[in-house]
Amino acid sequence: MDAKQKLDFLIDNPHLDAKLKQIAEKVRDKQRIAFDEGVYLYEHAELSYLGVLANHIREDRHGDLTYFNRNFHIEPTNVCVYDCKFCSYSRMIKQREEGWEMDVDGMLDIVKKYDGEPVTEVHITGGVVPKQNLAFYADFFQRCKEHRPELHIKALTPVEYYYIFKKAKLSHYEGMKFLKEAGLDSMPGGGAEIFHPEIRQQIAHDKCTADQWLDIHEQAHKLGMHTNATMLYGHIEDFWHRVDHMERLRSLQDRSGGFQTFIPLKFRNKDNQMENVPEVSVIEDLRNYAIARIYLDNFSHIKAYWAMISRDTAQMSLSFGVDDIDGTLDDTTKIYSMAGAEEQTPAMSTQELVELIRNVDRHPVERDTLYNVVTDYKGVVFEQEQKKNYYALPVVN
Repeated sequence: MDAKQKLDFLIDNPHLDAKLKQIAEKVRDKQRIAFDEGVYLYEHAELSYLGVLANHIREDRHGDLTYFNRNFHIEPTNVCVYDCKFCSYSRMIKQREEGWEMDVDGMLDIVKKYDGEPVTEVHITGGVVPKQNLAFYADFFQRCKEHRPELHIKALTPVEYYYIFKKAKLSHYEGMKFLKEAGLDSMPGGGAEIFHPEIRQQIAHDKCTADQWLDIHEQAHKLGMHTNATMLYGHIEDFWHRVDHMERLRSLQDRSGGFQTFIPLKFRNKDNQMENVPEVSVIEDLRNYAIARIYLDNFSHIKAYWAMISRDTAQMSLSFGVDDIDGTLDDTTKIYSMAGAEEQTPAMSTQELVELIRNVDRHPVERDTLYNVVTDYKGVVFEQEQKKNYYALPVVN
């Protein structure tokens, strides 16, 4: 029974809740579900039901294709002027002796380490410090492009940009235009957390607001850049806060069309100021992926990070709306382990990642940042395991 037949079978079930049947019919007919229907899914839909709907959408759009990429990551600093309660990674300015702050030459040294390697993207994010300002990043972007012009620069989030542009006395549009001209290609999706102010004020009170986050993405879209979006779920928010978050993203996407991928990020409670908040179950992780796929009808891709949620959960997510599980990894970052992810020393070769995807009957495809196919691994036989592993950062992708 294929995905469409499973959906039809579900809809024909005489015992199905009337509102859930109505939502399933909307999915079948490619109609948008409303805000209250999104909340209803969270409150009443079982995992099996959500899986049927989300997988139908996933296979209608992408078939069995499952994407991953090869990039490397630079974290310019883990020192930060902001005090996000959920963060296990950053160190406040007063604790800067516990962290690091790189200069442009040090960042370029990391780029040069990958000379000759088949990476397509450098992924940059970290904390926020005054000296890593507009001139700092413009200098790095320019020198990076001079060294390796074809390397795609995906860098920073609205949290960094809001601070940088405010210091430089530039509008969001002016700032993004200046950095695009310096070599910036796209923007990851971090810093979104939960948009609604009653939650945002409690977990990230001093960083950019939801409106500022959304506006910086909108200005990037106006300049022709593609960006991603995230949502930090599974902490003190209610279900309707998640739907509110996705509704704001969906509305901006209607206007601009610049988002590529939505990445739900699971809250992890290790070594941060919210250690008392329990983490949600794997069942809730899968429900959340599925509802995101159903609600965000104008987003092309839903991504899960295997290193953050575990390899097994990542495999299961491919039946709940996810079509991208990020990339191969090396050990250049502390973000996963410091947050308490299952993968404390994440590393997976291309062969291992391809086999992980194949083992759940999906079709592995290596992509570049803009989802152009780099290598189709259907039918590829590996003579030997890849020697080099690559990393792709979850929180900002």
